[in-house]
Amino acid sequence: MLTRYKGEILTLLGAVFFSFNGVVAKLVLTSGLSSMRLTQVRCGGAFIFLGAYMFLRHRDKLKAKRAEMPQLFAYGIIGFLAVQALYFVAITRLHVSIGLILEFTAPIWIVLWLRFVKHKIVPQLMWVAIFLAFGGLVLIAQVWKGRTLDPIGVAAALLDGIVLAAFFLLGEKLTAKRDVESLMVYGFGFASLGLAIAMPLWSYPTEIFTQSMNLQGRFAAYNMPGWVLIAWVIIMGTIVPYLLVVNGLKLLSASTSSVMGMAEPVIAGVFAWIWLSEKWNFIQLVGGVTVIIGIILADKARSAAH
Repeated sequence: MLTRYKGEILTLLGAVFFSFNGVVAKLVLTSGLSSMRLTQVRCGGAFIFLGAYMFLRHRDKLKAKRAEMPQLFAYGIIGFLAVQALYFVAITRLHVSIGLILEFTAPIWIVLWLRFVKHKIVPQLMWVAIFLAFGGLVLIAQVWKGRTLDPIGVAAALLDGIVLAAFFLLGEKLTAKRDVESLMVYGFGFASLGLAIAMPLWSYPTEIFTQSMNLQGRFAAYNMPGWVLIAWVIIMGTIVPYLLVVNGLKLLSASTSSVMGMAEPVIAGVFAWIWLSEKWNFIQLVGGVTVIIGIILADKARSAAH
C-alpha cells in the first residue's frame, strides 16, 4: 500500500516541510533579514551541503553532458530563483493572500499546456479537482477582503504561477533522465550563481547569524541564535522538502504534483494556528476541506488516466 502511494506520500510530506518552514522563515524575516537575502542563504547553503555530500559520496552522478547544461541552467533559474523572486515582488505590492492565489494558478497552466499545446487527453475529473482546490484556496485567503490590485503585483504573481508550472513540467522531464540529488545540486547551484551576481556575497549582513531571535507565539519566552533558525531553513526547510517533492514528481505527473502542492497553504495554516495562535474562521475551514477534496480527486484522476 505504501509503495503504491509513494509519490503522493513524498509530495505531501514535502508540503508539510515547506509549510512548517514558512513559520520558521517568518521568525527570521521579522528579525531583520530581507526576503531576497533569505532566499540567497537558502539556495547557497543547500548547494554547499547537498553538493558536498554528492561530491564525497556520489561524484560520478554529478557529471553532465554539454547538451544537458541549458536545461539544468533553466531548471535552477526558473525553479529555485524566479519562483521565489517573483513571489516576493508580488507580496510587496499585493495582499499576501491574493499573491498566493495567483501563484497557485500553476496547475491550471499545466493542464492547459497539456491539453492545448501537447494535445494530451486530460481526464474530466482533473478539471473538477483543480476547480475545487483553487476555489478552496480562494476561501482560505478570502481574497474579497483585498482593497487594491497593483498592476505590477498582479503581473508578477501571474508570471510566478506560469514559472511554477514550468518548474513542475521541466522537473517531470529532467527526473526521467537524471537522479534527483544531482539535479537538485545543479538547480541550487545555478540559482546561487544568479543571486550572487545580483547581490554580492561580500555585502551579506553576516550579523544575522549571531543575532538572538525571538520564537514568538507560544514560545515567545524563548530566543535562539539566528544561525540555528537559518540552518533549519536550509536543511529541513529547503533541501529535505525539495528532495521529497522532486522525488514525488518523478513518480507522479506535473499536473497531479502541482495540485497536491495546494495543500501547502492549508498545512501552513495549521502550523500557524499551533505555533503563532493564528486562527481560521468558518469560511476558511470550509476552504481547507475543499482543497483536500480537490487533492483527493486529482489523485483519482491521475489513477484513472493510467
